[in-house]
Amino acid sequence: MTDELDPIAPEKARAILQAALREHLGEEWEDEENGWSKVTGHDYMTRVTRGRVNLDFYVDLLGSVKIEKSEISPVQESGRLLAWVFLLLSLGIAVMIARAVGWL
Repeated sequence: MTDELDPIAPEKARAILQAALREHLGEEWEDEENGWSKVTGHDYMTRVTRGRVNLDFYVDLLGSVKIEKSEISPVQESGRLLAWVFLLLSLGIAVMIARAVGWL
């Protein structure tokens, strides 16, 4: 007897994944007011983040959904810090240029 694995198609996995996201996070999970941001994903996996929480949604080849919750990684933390530093630095440079030109 041979047990052959019949994996689901990527399109079906994507539909299952979207349904799991809506069920777990709500219909409007991508709305800016709700606060969830999609970080990465493909047909069989999606990572969303809000604040300091990551949620990973995985669809296996048979169509089962697994959800893993974790804190943000040190790489994400340092990336956020770096983005704030660049933003503040850019604003500081813009103010200095405006003063030099005489706009302030």
